[in-house]
Amino acid sequence: MTLRSITLHIRCASSVLGRFVNVRLEEEKPIFNKQRIDFSPPEKINHFAVCNNQLCMSLGKDTLLRIDLAKPDQPNQIELGRKDDSRVHKLFLDPTGSHLVISLSTSECLYLNRNTQKVRSLSRWRGHLIESVGWNKLLGTETNTGPILVGTSQGIIFEAEISASEGSLFNTNPDQYFKQVHSLEEDGRPAPVCCIEVERGPESKVVIIATTRKRLFQFVGRVAEGSEQQGFSSVFSQNQELLPSFQEFPFNMGYSEITFYTSKLRSCPKAFAWMMGNGVLYGQLDYIRPDSVLSDVQVWDYTPDIDFSFNKPISIVLTQFHFLLLLPDRVKAICTLNGQVVYEDVFPDKFGTLKKMIKDPAGGLVWIYTEKAVFRYHIQREARDVWQMYMSMNKFDLAKEYCRDRPECMDMVLAKEAEHCFQNKRYLESAKCYALTQNYFEEIALKFIEAKQDEALKEFLLKKLNHLKQSEKTQITLLVTWLTELYLNHLGLLESAEGKHGVFQETRDEFRKFLSSSKHKECLYNNRTTIYDLLASHGNVDDMVYFSVIMQDYERVISHHCQHDDYSAALEVLSKHCDEKLFYKFSPILMQHIPKKVVDAWIQMGSRLEPKKLIPALVNYSQMGSTQQVNETIRYMDVLGYLDQIYMNC
Repeated sequence: MTLRSITLHIRCASSVLGRFVNVRLEEEKPIFNKQRIDFSPPEKINHFAVCNNQLCMSLGKDTLLRIDLAKPDQPNQIELGRKDDSRVHKLFLDPTGSHLVISLSTSECLYLNRNTQKVRSLSRWRGHLIESVGWNKLLGTETNTGPILVGTSQGIIFEAEISASEGSLFNTNPDQYFKQVHSLEEDGRPAPVCCIEVERGPESKVVIIATTRKRLFQFVGRVAEGSEQQGFSSVFSQNQELLPSFQEFPFNMGYSEITFYTSKLRSCPKAFAWMMGNGVLYGQLDYIRPDSVLSDVQVWDYTPDIDFSFNKPISIVLTQFHFLLLLPDRVKAICTLNGQVVYEDVFPDKFGTLKKMIKDPAGGLVWIYTEKAVFRYHIQREARDVWQMYMSMNKFDLAKEYCRDRPECMDMVLAKEAEHCFQNKRYLESAKCYALTQNYFEEIALKFIEAKQDEALKEFLLKKLNHLKQSEKTQITLLVTWLTELYLNHLGLLESAEGKHGVFQETRDEFRKFLSSSKHKECLYNNRTTIYDLLASHGNVDDMVYFSVIMQDYERVISHHCQHDDYSAALEVLSKHCDEKLFYKFSPILMQHIPKKVVDAWIQMGSRLEPKKLIPALVNYSQMGSTQQVNETIRYMDVLGYLDQIYMNC
């Protein structure tokens, strides 16, 4: 099979996958969807690297295959030209997919830039078996790596820089410099630097994480803004006075691997997972912490079927909610929320032993290869079941965050949260949650009644009322009436209790706000007789007057003032609302007690009042014989000009 046919198969596989329609419900689609790339390599695959859609494979002894996955029909094959017994030890590809470092078993290194065909020697690196490279995500470009860190099999960490340009007459090497900045040990002896990562946090903070076989080191320092090009020496020097921060585990399986989860390309990782001898150490990354950036750390112990004598873990990849563990014949996916194995995929023997697993941060695809085959996993809707796990952990805010667009799931979370709060006697919080669920109204109300939690019941009814539609008139009427009764009961208890004046006033204000709600004005108006009866049965005169004003039931308000001999207040309401019929009705009694104010109000009303209809009040008061009443009657008639007419008639 030719290289061109290989890449055409890759492209066709991608195209077919893109056109394939899964008729099952979306919820039934597997999160981890494996696809075999349909080609057989002409030689054994030794090593594999992929980043930013740039794929590099080491084939056989001396061949390098490069494929731009955006243009898979344009493969690029390069011969390394090695005549000795050296073989490729590891491949390192930078985040841009531009710089490829080829570590050879003879402790030599080669360099290949994406835009060239020429393999160049990194002469300054000679004599060191390279195990890891920490790329510079801030300063790295397609032509220059910026300062990077390089870890060796002897525990030495070097700082280096590679340039793709041909250089000057006196310096044609791509490696600009190569200097030692630190070294790592285990048990007093040099230990291979299995992985190294460089990240930048806020306020010019630089975090370097390096792992050996059983230790995880952290170097935290600051690089002054504008001096990033000067490299990382200052970070290591800032840690010289103190022993470097590290975590150590007793078991050593000969190597370790650390992986990171980054939500957006070129942003700081949010989480990590370190595969080592005792299991997988995983957690979050918190760049605000002063010393260790690792937080919420947990250890996942290897399951009994992972036996180091014949199936040690090989690789690890971290996604948003899972880490994938590669074993010689299978892949396991473990949920980081609960530590459960949620997926296991066994590979047929015909493909051979699984060699390595790599995630391309650009597209999120996970790649696995054997000597004979290449596979990739598409991770689809990974967060779809996360809400259930958060719910089972009683992390309800997070559970709700991951089911916002799924009402049926949101309802389950709210119901569970409400029950959790109820069981823990947080009744008000429980009421607020229950009000948002579709649970039977009567059952929930009964729970609060049986628990004698009137405040929580009130909160539940209020929330439920606010979520009813205006068309649900019967339910609204029921809730409004019930709430009025609850408010009145509570006010009655507070009024008779000592030292509760402040709470009483707050509750009264809340009740009046409820009575004046514009949203439920129609319901309150249509059922005002019932509300009046409730107010009267509780002897709550003040709130009855308040409600009467809201309902514009001024006759009831004026009657109340008159019954309590507050005639000035009655006249004030009468004058404010200028209702002629009410003037005619209440003028007789008001004239008996405040004649001057009444006549002033009549005069103010002017032609809106018909004097003939005021005669009962005038005659009544004249017969009483009160001098003030008589005088005020004469004053009113004089204003109208009636006396002149009487004298003329006489």
